[in-house]
Amino acid sequence: MTLSIRFDNSYARLPDRFFSRQAPEPVRAPRLLALNRPLAEALGLDPEALAAPEGVETLAGNRLPEGAEPLAQAYAGHQFGGFVPQLGDGRAILLGEVVAPDGTRHDLQLKGAGRTPYSRMGDGRAWLGPVLREYLVSEAMHALGIPTTRALAAVATGEDVIRETRQPGAVLTRVAASHVRVGTFQYFAVRKDTDALEALARHVMARHYPETETVLDMLGAVLAAQARLVAQWMGVGFIHGVMNTDNTSVAGETIDYGPCAFLDGYHPDTVFSSIDQFGRYAYGRQADIAVWNLAQLATSLLPLIDPDRERAIEAATAALHGFPDLFKAAWLDVFRPKIGLGTAEDGDAELIHGLLDLMAAERADFTNTFRDLAEGLSPGRLRDRAGIEAWTGRWQARLDREGTAASAAQTRMRAANPAYIPRNHRIEAAIAAARAGDLAPFERLHRVLAHPFDPQDEARAFRAPPAPGEEVRQTFCGT
Repeated sequence: MTLSIRFDNSYARLPDRFFSRQAPEPVRAPRLLALNRPLAEALGLDPEALAAPEGVETLAGNRLPEGAEPLAQAYAGHQFGGFVPQLGDGRAILLGEVVAPDGTRHDLQLKGAGRTPYSRMGDGRAWLGPVLREYLVSEAMHALGIPTTRALAAVATGEDVIRETRQPGAVLTRVAASHVRVGTFQYFAVRKDTDALEALARHVMARHYPETETVLDMLGAVLAAQARLVAQWMGVGFIHGVMNTDNTSVAGETIDYGPCAFLDGYHPDTVFSSIDQFGRYAYGRQADIAVWNLAQLATSLLPLIDPDRERAIEAATAALHGFPDLFKAAWLDVFRPKIGLGTAEDGDAELIHGLLDLMAAERADFTNTFRDLAEGLSPGRLRDRAGIEAWTGRWQARLDREGTAASAAQTRMRAANPAYIPRNHRIEAAIAAARAGDLAPFERLHRVLAHPFDPQDEARAFRAPPAPGEEVRQTFCGT
């Protein structure tokens, strides 16, 4: 069965200094682990052809489909605040850009496809755990309605990779609006390559923000997209874990799922990443980090904003100073429906934070507290009864002023508060089973996460927080 992919590779038409042309390294014994058939169909790809031997060879990197122009992208980045002038795709190969039947353009990338000129001391491979983790979490994010890269397929390689121990190798086929990052602009800015910056900006404007006319317009569009994205993360208790500038997509998508995690017990200082020792990327700091990252983008764009550096700095600074208001508005757009509100009042932020403060004091389960509210139980698991009764009184008065009936509020809340998230202990259990050859827990979890707002009575166990001994307190990059 012949696999046909409609490629149109605009990034490969940029100057050669944007990337290194690089074919994937073949693997020994590719075997399909998971295939996202609905996504394949949305991209105009034949799922049966992808699941056939030729398709699996393509998904593993052993066969190049017609029209592919494989390359590894160059970029730089601030990693935990320290600047690295050259990073790049060290274990990922962009096969090309697929134009879907609806006209949208999507990168098709193989993650774990072998060494590239940017691999440094790495082997360019990925192991099964991070591949299945990104598959589950990215698809869960999509089901939650949050912009994200997506997983088309996971393939076992039949080869081991060496990390702390031997681990089974795997390749993830990732789909993205693009893989242009803040760090891509930084790569050329540090080299004072204004021509490349101009070409990259025009590429991003044409691809992602065709409504913009100037580079300053583009900066404003990226600021707004990142404000919305981070607010949506906050609304489901998501912690990216490694918000470096090279992990910040200018398309406004969640990208590079490494040590990410979802809150069980809520506290704004929560950190899971094993490498985030000082809490730089804690749950409650994500908006601050987003604007810090975007300041690095603005700095990179200064030569394109205005030839007079002082005027460029003034214009970029004014744009950045608008981020707090953009984020606050986006955050309220996310959290108002979480407590059933359909209109805006000046005191809404204080009302929402009042509930969050009660939750933080007890480290109440983030997802279940809001879902309880949606199911008419009030935040019933909180022990501070006096505190919750006082808050419930203020909340009910706010609903009354709005004229929203309880049934309407609950309908709004059920649509805004998921019952099911990718809980860390469930992901780890699915990975452990897959390493032992059993993909059933992975497949079951994936099915549940595909419908996060539905009751799914047969899957109620998946709503439970981790029992003692099941807690996952640290997550790892999994390179």
